[in-house]
Amino acid sequence: MRFLLDPEQRAFADSLNALLTAADTPPVIRAWATGDHTPGRALWSRLADAGVFALAVPEAYEGVGPLPVELAVAFIELGRHGVPGPLVETVAAAVLLSELGESGPAKRLLPALASGEALATVALPGGGPFILDAEAADIHLTVDSPEAPARDTTPNTRLHLSGSSSPTGPARPSLDPARSLTLPHPTGELLAAGPHVTRAAAQALTWARLATAAQALGVGLALLDRTVEYVKQRTQFGVPIGSFQAVKHQLADAKIALEFARPLLFGAALSMAPADVAAAKVAAGEAAYTTARTALQLHGAIGYTAEYDLSLWLTKARALRTAWGSPAECRAEVLTAVSGVGDPRS
Repeated sequence: MRFLLDPEQRAFADSLNALLTAADTPPVIRAWATGDHTPGRALWSRLADAGVFALAVPEAYEGVGPLPVELAVAFIELGRHGVPGPLVETVAAAVLLSELGESGPAKRLLPALASGEALATVALPGGGPFILDAEAADIHLTVDSPEAPARDTTPNTRLHLSGSSSPTGPARPSLDPARSLTLPHPTGELLAAGPHVTRAAAQALTWARLATAAQALGVGLALLDRTVEYVKQRTQFGVPIGSFQAVKHQLADAKIALEFARPLLFGAALSMAPADVAAAKVAAGEAAYTTARTALQLHGAIGYTAEYDLSLWLTKARALRTAWGSPAECRAEVLTAVSGVGDPRS
């Protein structure tokens, strides 16, 4: 089955590619890694004007969504250009708030997310132990499930809101210098509690994995394009190394992996079934990681140089591979759905 974008979706991708190419993202990424978020927030505002963050926000809250296919299209371009910041987390926060409905804090918080006025980070069950870019985010959302009281088997899942001034603890080292990781603190205003928070968090996790898969695919495509151009220029024995059969095979393998991940991604965006999204995340994450290893090998020593722009995508490919669900966790979800039994790891 082929999943082809319609003309409007292709035009949207082209417009984002042009915007981000003109923005020259490597300096923005490096500034973000040092804690200077000003260039990143300026770019964030331009992306919001293009409608990127409104894709996950319903029209009732000043968005245009939910549009998962268009979101996947956008995040491929964001990954292709290495845009820093809590991109996935803002989408997950928007979905989480939307799923809680009008009785929750949606009206208060969603318009700012759709317009790009606010950046959000979020901690969800199944999303990993850390939150991303806490010091840059204006909105911190934390979903936690404390131990259920005796005789009550239903956990009282809670959603807390805190702001950028809330304590988050020291940042942890990340493979990607532009990704700042801290432990979440479930403190602040209690926004909601109960089983509906559990359901909303599960939906938000699915969207986060879809966006991460698309971002990883974009990173892999950028790495492949850069490597193809490089092997045409680097010479050995008087000829470009791209003419060597072994190099062609490596690049072909990377290309095949990325192109096999693409229909899985768009198929998952159409169904939004958690298992489909998990499968897409595994495929896209592993394809990007494989491409990163190939790119590093074919670039040689310069590939290890932090000053060389390739490093900005190499580290991101490795970080996205485990963000919002490791390959093992996502494979387990797929296997559970296929077999129709409980968690196969238990």
